[in-house]
Amino acid sequence: MEYNRPEPIQLIHKLRADRSLTKDEWIALIANRTPDLAEYLFSLAREERELYYGRDIYIRGLIEFTNYCRNDCLYCGIRKSNPHAVRYRLTPDAVLSCCRTGYELGFRTFVLQGGEDGYYTDDKLAPLIRHIKELYPDCAITLSVGERSYDSYRLLFDAGADRYLLRHETYNAGHYSRLHPPSLTAAARQKCLWDLRSIGYQVGTGFMVGSPYQTPEHLAEDMLFIKELNPQMVGIGPFISHRRTPFADKESGTLELTLFMLALLRLMLPKVLLPATTALGTIDPCGRELGILAGANVVMPNLSPTEVRKDYLLYDNKICTGDEAAECVSSLKERIESIGCRIVTARGDSLNY
Repeated sequence: MEYNRPEPIQLIHKLRADRSLTKDEWIALIANRTPDLAEYLFSLAREERELYYGRDIYIRGLIEFTNYCRNDCLYCGIRKSNPHAVRYRLTPDAVLSCCRTGYELGFRTFVLQGGEDGYYTDDKLAPLIRHIKELYPDCAITLSVGERSYDSYRLLFDAGADRYLLRHETYNAGHYSRLHPPSLTAAARQKCLWDLRSIGYQVGTGFMVGSPYQTPEHLAEDMLFIKELNPQMVGIGPFISHRRTPFADKESGTLELTLFMLALLRLMLPKVLLPATTALGTIDPCGRELGILAGANVVMPNLSPTEVRKDYLLYDNKICTGDEAAECVSSLKERIESIGCRIVTARGDSLNY
């Protein structure tokens, strides 16, 4: 009955106390959010983050080493069916050069991200990972190269990879099928995440906020899945359309809902690492600062060579100059300090296990 339904603020208090909600409670909280409720939620999220991480914000050096991809995800600018994408692959020497630059700038995590490029077999990736580890043994290596076999994940882990980012995008199988080609399934993506966990990676997952056809029920299912997986990192960002995809005319996700979901994640998994993503900074000039004020504690400046940054476009208008460039770490540091936090150069391993 209506009058027995808990108020959204009561649900926030329950979430903070129990670290979980039922599916119906998630739906009610997300669907009935208000600006005042969000501000209160953000204050609690900051308290939780500071309890475990203080005011430290970790930086990761992002190296987008290939924009070739075998997949045809309907939302993605580097989908294989986009003939307008200017394709590139970085050589191992170019990747090592990025790492060298990043290390000198203070980065102690390198994120090797790319499309699902068949050129980069285990025989090519594993030696590169080993080489980076030999040169920078005090650094963490994060991979974000999509779905691979268990044996491939195991081999890359044994080569020295520490972390793996693989966003599940949406837990709901029906919704997933509306965003991806038939060759990709939600079940296969989720199996990869469980494989990564069982191998011993520090695992990162996440979802798009405001993707086409998304409902509060879908977001509730995402939260339930993330709670069950209990990852070390969760990366979420607003859906932003790309003009060369089937979703070119779809409405983008909002800063408002993305920040709300970030703060809910912080309350649900208080020790998790939460990035303030590039997409947040793309939809709002202060998006990443607002993400930190909503509970995030990671930023990932771009270490990729300047000449290819403009070609790794998953969505339109992506930041690829200015503060997004790793060379502008000093400017980023000032921006983070302006909101009462500080950038640190430690590896920044997750406390969530």
